[in-house]
Amino acid sequence: MKKAIYTLAFIGALYSCKTTQTPNQDEPVIASIDLVNVENDKVSVEINPDKFTTANTTFYIPKTVPGTYSTDNYGKFIENFKALDYNGNELEFEKVDDNSWFVPNAKDLDKVSYQVNDTYDIEGEEGVFSPSGTNIEAGKNFMLNLHGFVGYFENEKEEAYQLQIKRPHSLIPGTALSKTVAASTSMEFKEDIFSLKRYFEVIDNPIMYATPDTTSFMVEGMEVLINVYSPNKKYTSKSIKPGIEKMISAQKQFLGEIDNTGKYAILLYLSDSETQDARGFGALEHHTSTVVVLPESMQPQQLEETMTDVVSHEFFHILTPLNVHSKEVHYFDYNDPKMSQHLWMYEGVTEYFANLFQINQGLIDKQDFYGRISDKIKTAQQFDDTMPFTEMSKNILEEPYKDSYYNVYLKGALIGMALDIRLRELSDGDMGILDLMKALSNKYGMDKPFNDEELFNDIVSLTYPEIRTFLETYISGSTPIPYQEFFEKVGLTESEAQVNTGYFIKGQIPYIDGDPATKELFFRENIEFNSFLKKLGVKGGDIIKSVNDEEYNIQNVYNLIMTAESWEEGEKVNFVVVRNGEELQLSTTASQPTDTETTLTEEELSENSQEVKLRNAWLKG
Repeated sequence: MKKAIYTLAFIGALYSCKTTQTPNQDEPVIASIDLVNVENDKVSVEINPDKFTTANTTFYIPKTVPGTYSTDNYGKFIENFKALDYNGNELEFEKVDDNSWFVPNAKDLDKVSYQVNDTYDIEGEEGVFSPSGTNIEAGKNFMLNLHGFVGYFENEKEEAYQLQIKRPHSLIPGTALSKTVAASTSMEFKEDIFSLKRYFEVIDNPIMYATPDTTSFMVEGMEVLINVYSPNKKYTSKSIKPGIEKMISAQKQFLGEIDNTGKYAILLYLSDSETQDARGFGALEHHTSTVVVLPESMQPQQLEETMTDVVSHEFFHILTPLNVHSKEVHYFDYNDPKMSQHLWMYEGVTEYFANLFQINQGLIDKQDFYGRISDKIKTAQQFDDTMPFTEMSKNILEEPYKDSYYNVYLKGALIGMALDIRLRELSDGDMGILDLMKALSNKYGMDKPFNDEELFNDIVSLTYPEIRTFLETYISGSTPIPYQEFFEKVGLTESEAQVNTGYFIKGQIPYIDGDPATKELFFRENIEFNSFLKKLGVKGGDIIKSVNDEEYNIQNVYNLIMTAESWEEGEKVNFVVVRNGEELQLSTTASQPTDTETTLTEEELSENSQEVKLRNAWLKG
């Protein structure tokens, strides 16, 4: 999962016991979703399992899902739950908690029914990250992240499912799924039917229903589908296509033979900042698709750059955790999750690849790549640099570890970089971290998980004995990475320079953040501000009330960023902020913001030097 820079809310090992009933493999669980008869912005759902032989059962809606690393309690959005017998009569049930319903008389249970409320138009979205959330806008758009709509019965996560989705004629499904039965049609609606092997495949295949706006292209045998929902028609799938095609073509070239995905779907939802709409921007990965939520108000170049950073991150998840993952991920317990130790690999190495491939394939220049690395180092140092990454990962849903989650995109990526350089050094340039991930993918793959505690042994056996010291020192150990030592190996040195920034953002690092519960914007603490903010006199923790008499919050933050870019040199700018409960007025004049930055520069060395050879192998493979 990649939470973009615009995101303002930084964000199992137990296998289910064998059921005592004898399931009929020819009778899948039927999940019916009605997108035609929407009532009070709610969608009706029925889940019809095979006949139970157990005395009782429990029905679950996920508490959390793979890739989010957060507790979201999707059951909070379920209303009017009913358990029905074969005559349509209501059975007794007990709501155990937000996400589970206990039915004591399971032998009489025919099906359950309920209504689903969406997350996008709920105040603060209840903390749910938009790309993993849901949208219900009758006749216009339905974002079906199916973990928010379809649940499972106790011990039946491995049963086959059939999705039956009733939809208006005017909307089509955007998904990597193929219909297994021709859509049935009536004058009032169409019905799409999809067959899936188990519950994981249900939640692994999001569907976005919208008016037709789709395009596709082929890249080295892989079909890429682009589906766009732009409420004000600012963007279309065809306008998005050139940037996406260029990016994925470069990724496929970078990956080589490792990718075995035949079809990949990009579902892009563009949020309207003028309405109460999705507010957490970024993306969530799946095996063959990704859901992306971004503000529709973005300018074309910014949208293309953000799509490159965000979608490329999600696409690289086909390596890990989709093809290389532990039992905690493979047998994920949606309501009592046991987390893996290896977020450094799942998210960190993925984020590293999302940057490395761009320099490798010539999409960015060296200095841009070095600048990104420098930014990650500077921001990562705001976190506890002695916290073992395996310990943080294993406990990522709990305090104090969950507050360090954003660091997986920072130090996690830097771990990937340092490991890459060390592998290149030991192999005289022949082996890098991409080669390691290919070897792990060949050893395991999508359907063969590894034991969490054995991954380091596997990595050492596939590489060099010296790598164990790296893993145990910098990943499971508490020693900070000595970055300069690694940079010296590839002929890089650190130097300070003045660089231009935006008013509220520097590169990929924002100076402001937001509280999804209150929707308030505030200046981040423990961060050095640019020259403009220093001149303005803001302090970390100051809450932004208004700028030039215009009120701002999470919902229209992007308008603030874009408006600031149009300020003229010398123009007076007035802020109203709240500091320690007191409202203050701060004023200054607009000027190009700058910041002192530690940057990486290449030493003047012979092209035949060991350092330059190693650098070329690192950056170009």
